[in-house]
Amino acid sequence: MPSLSFPTAGSLDGIRVIDLTRVISGPFCTQMLGDHGADVIKVEPPRRGDVVRAQGNIVEGLSWYFAQFNRNKRSLTLDLRSESGKALLWRLLEEADVLVENFRPGVLARMGLDDTTLRERFPRLVVGRINGFGSEGPYRDRPAYDFIAQAMSGFMSVNGTSDGEPMRAAPPLSDMVASQNLAFGLCAALVRRERTGRGEIVETALTNGLIGMMGYLAAEYFATDQVPARTGNDHPMVYPYGLFQASDGDVAIAPSNDAMVARLLGALDQLELLEDERFADNRRRMIHREALRDRLNAVIGTRSVAEWIAHLNEAGVPCGRVHSLRDTFADPQVQAQQMRLELDQGKHGRVPTTGFPVKMSEAPAAVYRHVPALGEHTREILTQLGIDETELQRLQDEGVV
Repeated sequence: MPSLSFPTAGSLDGIRVIDLTRVISGPFCTQMLGDHGADVIKVEPPRRGDVVRAQGNIVEGLSWYFAQFNRNKRSLTLDLRSESGKALLWRLLEEADVLVENFRPGVLARMGLDDTTLRERFPRLVVGRINGFGSEGPYRDRPAYDFIAQAMSGFMSVNGTSDGEPMRAAPPLSDMVASQNLAFGLCAALVRRERTGRGEIVETALTNGLIGMMGYLAAEYFATDQVPARTGNDHPMVYPYGLFQASDGDVAIAPSNDAMVARLLGALDQLELLEDERFADNRRRMIHREALRDRLNAVIGTRSVAEWIAHLNEAGVPCGRVHSLRDTFADPQVQAQQMRLELDQGKHGRVPTTGFPVKMSEAPAAVYRHVPALGEHTREILTQLGIDETELQRLQDEGVV
């Protein structure tokens, strides 16, 4: 396993984040901020904590699902339903740069932290929120999870085969995309604060994030008023582009323009196909896709996946094997990019997690803190707030922390 570097300061060193989020949308965002050096204080309910602590595979007493989204944080237990808990949250916010929440719209306001109060009481605070549909509009109060966002964004309608049902993506894409969007928005707001001295409210929604990812599919719909068809593993606008059958499995091949198609056909010794009027340009190749697929598979089926990957990459044609996750994390390129890390979790052993997708030359992301136990840093954080031992004991006795 590659060793990890520990820079003295990340890009967000000195930024304090109060994290009221749970499950995935939100925790993934704040983990990214922590990866780049922010001091992330994860506020959790006493006794049970984030619900994900009890979900997924529990190994040596630790949920690896929880570990995937909660490194580089400190855990503070706080009952936000109590007046004492709310008062402590306000004290935390006085020294914070960022507050992140993923409650339904209106929940934070019921704690006394409506938008007007936040702006007036904490003018430099950057507030980030994630919800299902946005805080304005007829669906603002609806509950939402990733599956609902994938369905209602149009995302599922374009995934799957033409003769099959709409298909969701297996990863929780709307949660992850919304978290990434929010992390970007928060960093942009922090840069703006350096110029203006004022924070702002940054909001992302699960459904909005996936709509924003529709890309050329949305562009084609806007241009033609035609709903895109499901095309499975085929590209909806370019052919040949998709999965092809080698002698021992599938190979993904992705020539994205006419020059690349000519390069592919040359590597297959099939350049004469361009003289066939059915395949002379992309428009006609799309119309006669199945005929071209049969011709290409007849050739590709004569050699193995490994042979074609070597041959086509040498010819400059983008291609690759369809990897399982076992294949992915064993791949030498993935290992060179340190996209699998191991966290030293003490009594829980070494816990694998995905690595840092953003690479930076001067202040790279790093593991600064292990995944926290529930309430592990409560005493430390409250002491930093000036809470003495007598007050801390009272708060513990009352179940506030």
